[in-house]
Amino acid sequence: MVADLKALLDPAQCRRLVVKVGSALLVEHGKARTAWLASLASDLSALRAQGTEVILVSSGAIALGAARLGFAKGGRASLADAQAAASVGQVALAQLWAEALGAHGLTAAQMLVTLGDLEDRRRYLNAAATLERLIEAGAVPVVNENDSVATEEIRFGDNDRLAARVAQAAGAQGVLLLSDVAGLYDRDPASEGAQLIDRVEGVTPEVIAMAGDGSSSGLGSGGMRAKLQAARIAERAGVALGIVDGRRDSPVARLRDSGIGTIFLPVRADNARKAWLGGRIAPEGVLTVDAGCVEALGRGASLLAAGLIEVEGAFQRGALVSLHGPKGERLGQGLVEYSAEECRAILGLQGSEQEAKLGYAPRAAVVHRDHMVRG
Repeated sequence: MVADLKALLDPAQCRRLVVKVGSALLVEHGKARTAWLASLASDLSALRAQGTEVILVSSGAIALGAARLGFAKGGRASLADAQAAASVGQVALAQLWAEALGAHGLTAAQMLVTLGDLEDRRRYLNAAATLERLIEAGAVPVVNENDSVATEEIRFGDNDRLAARVAQAAGAQGVLLLSDVAGLYDRDPASEGAQLIDRVEGVTPEVIAMAGDGSSSGLGSGGMRAKLQAARIAERAGVALGIVDGRRDSPVARLRDSGIGTIFLPVRADNARKAWLGGRIAPEGVLTVDAGCVEALGRGASLLAAGLIEVEGAFQRGALVSLHGPKGERLGQGLVEYSAEECRAILGLQGSEQEAKLGYAPRAAVVHRDHMVRG
């Protein structure tokens, strides 16, 4: 188990590490920061030499492609621009990593994924098997969201959360987010007296309240909130996540020397299926329950129709839904046993009353506890 930030670089504590590189680090004024990239490749080669298995999650395709195509706003003026820029930039990005890693005798393997590849259980397992085989073969997987086909509604939207999901799928022990900030501060880091928080045990609402929005560079799509969401995804699988300033050359070597940054240590470790379920980020609806149901769910019960007070969305049986309390507070999420229409039909009804509404014997629960995660 990873104990602190430097432990992410110790193969005895973190055998497999996901390293995420943001657009602001890789691209400047539309061009790749080749000297910085070469220094990072040297860092990664050193990690590999000591026995650490490395997976890269790299942003930068849209920024690189936009520069080559002459698109305004870094290629983010419209969805069409972003998709076209990504199509061009993915080729350039793959070439950059192939050359940088190849200089150290390492083989880069491009792996483009969509949200659906990691939201659907079967496709998630397929992605996990591909990652495992690449690592066994000695390659360094370079993962990115396939922005050339992703839509605004069906996408990760940032590579921080993607990195956490990749860590889950790959069975990694740690994630290292190289960022344009040094870590999590107790307030806006530009504010006087802002303090860097070096250790977080569990991402609570109080921790989330410390985060601001946006990336200081304007190139990326993430921000501190996205990084905290990534930390929540990681902690479900017992994965530690670190945020460090990656702007200067050799950022991993600098971390080894300084230890400066923020480490998020997991306070739980769900089983593999529940970690996958808790990490899904695209619910299709919301089920709101009454106070009595909130208490029952807190004791580990399933969600029953009698506790339902509101149903939002249009979904079918088996869909992912968010679970909210009567004041709108998020309780968790799970896989629903009924369609939205059926949920509305049996809302607030006891078991004996449900059959008359449904026309068939009701199922044991609206969301069974085995298909539900809290938080």
